[in-house]
Amino acid sequence: MGLVNIDNKDVKLIMVGGKGGVGKTTCASGIALKLARDGRKVLIITSDPAPSLSDIFEKEIGDTEKRIHDSCELYGLEVSSDIVLKRWKERFGPEIYEVVSSFANVDYDFVEYIGTAPGIEEEYMLSFIMELVEGGSYDVVVWDTAPAGHTLRLLKLPQLFLSHMEAATKFYMNIYGYIEKVKDTVRLKESKKTLLQIIAGWEALSERIVEFIRDGRSVKYLIVTIPEALGVKMTNRVIGELEQNHLTVENLVINNVVEEADCEFHRQRKAMQERYIEELSKTYGNKNLTILYLAPHEIKGVEKIAGIAGALFV
Repeated sequence: MGLVNIDNKDVKLIMVGGKGGVGKTTCASGIALKLARDGRKVLIITSDPAPSLSDIFEKEIGDTEKRIHDSCELYGLEVSSDIVLKRWKERFGPEIYEVVSSFANVDYDFVEYIGTAPGIEEEYMLSFIMELVEGGSYDVVVWDTAPAGHTLRLLKLPQLFLSHMEAATKFYMNIYGYIEKVKDTVRLKESKKTLLQIIAGWEALSERIVEFIRDGRSVKYLIVTIPEALGVKMTNRVIGELEQNHLTVENLVINNVVEEADCEFHRQRKAMQERYIEELSKTYGNKNLTILYLAPHEIKGVEKIAGIAGALFV
């Protein structure tokens, strides 16, 4: 059975997740290519610390949106930590600096330190993705996420967005011994925001992100796994934690499955895989399970990716 619902015209973001090495980028690329060839303008974006879009499409992509193939409106983007931090500083740096510099003599460089606080990069990544989707430049964004643990932290973070940002700001204000005295009273230059107004703006952004990622009509979550113990264990964890956070997974792709056992090695491996496929089928009988068979060649280049798309959408 092929993938369901993700080619619906209401879908604006498709998140492809799973543990490292299971074929997330391959599946995300196949989905993006299929949608683009169906006439939609598509952006495939990877936030994996070791981005491989350039490798799989055999075209240098990098950290600016770039058209991948002339035959369709498919664009790619590899997002690095540096790009995310740069955008965060552009968005929040000036107002943070205005608050602290109104009562302490500090250089603008201290915004760099705040930007390295735990969770900042992951938190702003969601805001960056949301802006890409809502900007309207693309009909759909396909997000090849980082390995599962990183992605789970990221998806939990909107609720913590305010506390991290507020804590980071208070920390640097406290260095100068002013926090209790100025928290409620300091106002910047005329017409500028107070600290509390800035924090309220962060809170509103956090709430928008939560609403955005929980919109089951326009945002779809797809998990890729392999029929092995570690793959199944991580899949159970990922789906469980997503659904605890009200994020529903409708599609599960089981990758690298042996189709024909033509030797003893493959017979044993196929038997092992069948046990885990049965376990996944029993556990997730309410979801759409799609099998991708192990290919004898590397999946590289547009035509081989098109073959994956055909297998995913049968």
